[in-house]
Amino acid sequence: MAKGGGARAVAVAPHAAAAQAAARVLKDGGGAIEAMVAAAAVIAVVYPHMTGLGGDGFWLIREPGREPYGIDAGGTVGALATPDLYRARGHQTMPTRGALAANTVAGTLAGWELALAQRPRPTLALERLLEDAITYADRGFPVSDTQAASTAGRLAELRGQPGFREHFLVPDGSAPARGAIWRQPALAATLRGLARRGLRDFYEGEVGALIAADLAAVESPVTGGDLRAFRARLVTPLRMAHSLGTLYNLPPPTQGVLSLMILGILDRLNLDRRPREGADMIHLALEATKRAFLVRDRHKGRFLEAGADVGEWLTPSRLDDETRAIDPVRATPWRALEGPADTVWLGVVDRHGCAVSFIQSLYHEFGSGVVLPGTGICWQNRGTSLSLAGAADRIAPGGRPFHTLNPALAVLADGRVLAYGAMGGDGQPQTQAALFTRVAVYGDDPRQAVAAPRWLLGRTWGDASDDVKIEARFPDTVFRELEGRGHVVSRLAPFDEIVGHAGLVMRDATGAVSGGADPRSDGTVVFVD
Repeated sequence: MAKGGGARAVAVAPHAAAAQAAARVLKDGGGAIEAMVAAAAVIAVVYPHMTGLGGDGFWLIREPGREPYGIDAGGTVGALATPDLYRARGHQTMPTRGALAANTVAGTLAGWELALAQRPRPTLALERLLEDAITYADRGFPVSDTQAASTAGRLAELRGQPGFREHFLVPDGSAPARGAIWRQPALAATLRGLARRGLRDFYEGEVGALIAADLAAVESPVTGGDLRAFRARLVTPLRMAHSLGTLYNLPPPTQGVLSLMILGILDRLNLDRRPREGADMIHLALEATKRAFLVRDRHKGRFLEAGADVGEWLTPSRLDDETRAIDPVRATPWRALEGPADTVWLGVVDRHGCAVSFIQSLYHEFGSGVVLPGTGICWQNRGTSLSLAGAADRIAPGGRPFHTLNPALAVLADGRVLAYGAMGGDGQPQTQAALFTRVAVYGDDPRQAVAAPRWLLGRTWGDASDDVKIEARFPDTVFRELEGRGHVVSRLAPFDEIVGHAGLVMRDATGAVSGGADPRSDGTVVFVD
């Protein structure tokens, strides 16, 4: 379903249990922020390969009468993480799994805490918001297709990581089967403790003490002092004028500016005059993506500076220049630099018109693979994107890694408010461009926009090749025309998970809501009167 009839609130998540948890909070009188915390907690339990309490999160929130604001809950590098430490342990490059990959603070709980502090009308207690997550962790949930496949596909590199076998494999050491009921009792106890003592307990209280002890036991570079010192930050979103309204995304260390640049370039290319699923539209989207990614690759240091001023890249003159650099009939040679990532995007609009675009991640599937026995928390490996020998991206205590995460939001001139996003590393800004274009330019409803066939340049979740990947639902003529323009194209399955899990929620000027969940995921849309 795309439209909610008389509904005044809507929630979308890539797992149905998370969307349903958000809807129950909305029905109980909670607002969008409270509903999002409930959904984020549930998906941290039922989608453990994608996200968890041991990861990072980013928020983009728009409340009526207030300028949109963001929350950066990306963790900092641990106090013991230096190049010398890694070299002393025999590493010449950053490891992607294990204790030394668990090298940044998990920021997402601090983000929940800060978001709840912004509530215009606090309604529900934290115990209520974590109730569904506790139930799923305690009583169990059916293993999803993607959890079963991700576990099996990464078994060789995950099986030997501290705590992983005990928490995410069956007794014989194999991956769980799809549909098997999976319980996480240690995580349930952690969530109960947080519900009673507050989210800050994750960093400074009993839960924090357990985390610090378990990290020390596996010789992670993250210390108890790192946990106690960490705070999420309120940030001013980037904003870009578009012919249809104003678009928002988050500043560095996210790649939000790239998402805006792509849409700013496409706004200048008159997509409304081109067939919606034709080779022209896809070619221009790919070339706009390349222009934005070249900025990232040339200015990588800027993306590692929290709050760095990148507004110059969104000025009309700069976007005009980038647009003029595009050849309308020939592809620019391309080589992507970023690796795969695992992420979930969730969206909520409440009956008061508050819209939340939220994203949460462990980075790779199951992050570092390290699961802390005292809490049942799987720790992220976001810091693996840093280096041991680089200049701008050299790992150092207190540093911040680059984030592909970037939740998006748009306020259109016709009164519609869109919150949208996707998982998938480099695929995120490309999918955001596809979603926005289909809804705002071509007039699709959210369900159509999210389900429509997609394309992808470069690397993304579950895949490391740099070609152009296109779902097979596009006509054969599109493949031939793109190859004729110089693109290296590969054909994907009709609804291929490689292009990521996307979602979109929308509220129009009358207060009516609509939404779209990705058929490539286990998600759904839930409407609330």
